[in-house]
Amino acid sequence: MRKISNNKIGKSDPAGKTKAKGGEAGATRAAILDMMKRGGEFCASKMAPSLGVTPMAVRLQLYALEEEGLVIARSEAKGRGRPLKYWSLTQKAEGVFPDAHQALAVEMIKSVEELFGAEGLAKLIKKHGNMQRAAYGEKLESAKSVGERVKRLAKARADEGYMAEAKKQGRDWLLIENHCPICSAAKACTGLCAGELKVFSDVLGPDVKVVREEHILAGARRCAYRVRGKRQSK
Repeated sequence: MRKISNNKIGKSDPAGKTKAKGGEAGATRAAILDMMKRGGEFCASKMAPSLGVTPMAVRLQLYALEEEGLVIARSEAKGRGRPLKYWSLTQKAEGVFPDAHQALAVEMIKSVEELFGAEGLAKLIKKHGNMQRAAYGEKLESAKSVGERVKRLAKARADEGYMAEAKKQGRDWLLIENHCPICSAAKACTGLCAGELKVFSDVLGPDVKVVREEHILAGARRCAYRVRGKRQSK
């Protein structure tokens, strides 16, 4: 799975503080952001073991990120002790992650629609979908099971910046995308998302049903697709 690079974080840091930190602290900072992007809300004590540092080290990084407006905390009472702080990313933190030249993509989408109308834009989306089918289809061609197909598709999407992963849930599989590197373009052209759902259904095969259960454009933290064998859904 793709990790956030410290260089990317440094470029997105308006105060330029990240580059100066560097080293072990910079790596911990990047890992914290990556963990929250993939898993949502965490408290410092839950993050520390996975990061190989102390809860205090995590808290120091979180407080620094809070000052920069990249994370926000909420408190929750637990028994008689001090309330626990649960941390999550802010909207500003989206700038830390790959954006796949979104401004240019949005401009091109608007230009295509202005020059060629809705029909021209529909043709562009169809062409994009066909290219995805060919690329993903080649990578999934030799997969012998539904699970292997989902894993390979997740790997392909992760390589494109979607921070994607495949998870088994009961008899189903989940294709989870923790980031959308074309979010602005998808907002400008909702047909892109509809087209991708159809592409996933096509490349994962006729023996499965693919349902989008979570959608970033609808306000969710991530996009999640449930992949279920059609025999199971009867």
